[in-house]
Amino acid sequence: MEKALMNEQSDFKKELKLAGFKAYEIEGKNIVMREYTRKDFYKICLNNGKNDIHYSDRTYKTEGSILFFGNPHIPYSWEVLTTTYTGYTCLFSEAFMKGAERSGILQNSPLFQLGGTPIFVLNEEQRITVSAIFEKILAEQASEYVYKDDLIRSYLHLLIHEALKLKPTESQQDGPGALRRLASVFFDLLERQFPIESAEQPLKYKTAQDYAGGLCVHVNYLNRAVKTVTGKSTTAHIAERIIIEARALLQHTNWPIAEVAYALGFDYVTYFNNFFKKHTGENPTSLRTKLV
Repeated sequence: MEKALMNEQSDFKKELKLAGFKAYEIEGKNIVMREYTRKDFYKICLNNGKNDIHYSDRTYKTEGSILFFGNPHIPYSWEVLTTTYTGYTCLFSEAFMKGAERSGILQNSPLFQLGGTPIFVLNEEQRITVSAIFEKILAEQASEYVYKDDLIRSYLHLLIHEALKLKPTESQQDGPGALRRLASVFFDLLERQFPIESAEQPLKYKTAQDYAGGLCVHVNYLNRAVKTVTGKSTTAHIAERIIIEARALLQHTNWPIAEVAYALGFDYVTYFNNFFKKHTGENPTSLRTKLV
């Protein structure tokens, strides 16, 4: 039975990746805990139940009907606290939404941004309205209509606009769990900047302040989270990762040192040389000569 379930889940993932979209009705009778990780797809979920949802560095405690928006770049986990839960879920890729002229809503909407609000509490009237939209999505998914993808995208945009009219749920940010989640999101954002594939696309985030801005938190809060969890400063982690990438670029590319410096966020090659020597004890040119 366990093997059959694994095969079913594998088939589901393959189908989802192939189509770029999948919607289904959810119903469960067991308390579940999902792993706190990044997911592969955007997610919009209507859930009726009691939950603890850990999203980025925040925890949302919800009860009743909620509308949830998940971003594949932001780790989250979901703990269902009631013995029964019902609702609807749709998963979709960014490529699926790019079939619409309004696909920029994924990047610009506060529903999907790292510092945005992903959870909205629904009253009974709102729940009925949102449920009806999900039912239309399910109906179109099962239909043979040639342009059903366009229609489904329109329904997804309608869900987004319905949410934008609602008041967001307040989050609870205190406690060690929130610090661990913020540190996890920082490392996820740090790692997503690498590897550097072109000097024409240099590092976007170079300092702790840059990362704090990207995560929509105060830099002191970010520094406290990273220091508490790892024992090292945010700046130290950034420097270590830049040095790792610098060594790789020096060894595996023929880029001029100045180009390597620029790709790693240094305006002047002398700044890069000084930074590299401070952290490795040698300058970039001598290291490249040694490695070649």
